[in-house]
Amino acid sequence: MMLPPKILLLDDDQDFLDLYKEMLSQHLPSLPEVSVASSGARALALLEGESFDLLLCDLNLPKMDGLQVLSIAARKYPQLRRIVLTGIHEEQFRTRAYGMGIDQYWVKPETEHEMALFMESIETLLTREEQGGFRGVQSKSLIDIIQLECLSQSSSLLKINNGLAEGKIWIQNGEVIDAEAPGLAGEPAFQRLLTWKSGNFEILPGDAARVRSILTAYEGLLLNNAQASDEAASQDRASTNHALPEPGSVSPLLAELSQIGGIEFVLVVDADRSKPHDFWGLENPQPVATFTQETLDRFQALGERLQVGQIQQIVGTGLQRKLALAACGPAQLCVGFPRELAVEDLRETMRGILTKWAS
Repeated sequence: MMLPPKILLLDDDQDFLDLYKEMLSQHLPSLPEVSVASSGARALALLEGESFDLLLCDLNLPKMDGLQVLSIAARKYPQLRRIVLTGIHEEQFRTRAYGMGIDQYWVKPETEHEMALFMESIETLLTREEQGGFRGVQSKSLIDIIQLECLSQSSSLLKINNGLAEGKIWIQNGEVIDAEAPGLAGEPAFQRLLTWKSGNFEILPGDAARVRSILTAYEGLLLNNAQASDEAASQDRASTNHALPEPGSVSPLLAELSQIGGIEFVLVVDADRSKPHDFWGLENPQPVATFTQETLDRFQALGERLQVGQIQQIVGTGLQRKLALAACGPAQLCVGFPRELAVEDLRETMRGILTKWAS
């Protein structure tokens, strides 16, 4: 019989502890066991004595603050999921907490809508398997989250992180009014964000002063996205090769490529080889850049001698990983994948990468 999950709730407000212990233990479908602590020292002692699945931690604590507790817990119990639940709104604390690798940062809910989202996020963290979706509401896509905010006539800012990329969507009185994505703004940014399949999101207070740049109703935006997705899928099936123009700005694209699951690194070698390389996931890109240049140049020369045309892509397997090399207009691209990844899956991922590059 599977044991219920265990939550440790840390806060110095006893009334808060009593209320949330009852809510979490009685109103979550997984019926977790909830223990409470009113000090950092007590919380660490409980973590030392038994195994917990989730730590809910306030920041404003006496003697040992919440960030210190979270830091110690991260080092000693790396499998423990950690959530900040606090009344502190300052962005600096949110940034520091996420920099420590916490799962979520919640300002204590003040409305029924906020409480429902909070309870659902706790349940999904306790019961989820490794799957797609946005951390906090694992069973939902970004479209689901947007619809939930719009249908409830909310005013909020959705902040989305996926790999190195960050996006924002502003909602005012149930309508999407603006969006930002790497290298994009307004409706193009919104449509780009909807292609993200997983990541982390936060719901922040709305900005009444935000200038509206998206005039289409949210239903129309979602319909446009569905149509664009259908068209992209049709084009991908109909085309096997893409003519790749030189991108104007590689860095936002690298940030977006870092979202794709299974990619270990990406390196772009500019046609002007005196320029610095653009890369993600590599500590020392120069050896990989040299290998990429020499390999693609040799295969290109081989293709010319055999009169078989330009080499579009090279896939190889090494001792540690698989590599895919491709010419991207005047630039050259090298992508690293796990060694166990099937070649067909690798090729499918590369098709997606080259499609993004071309767009």
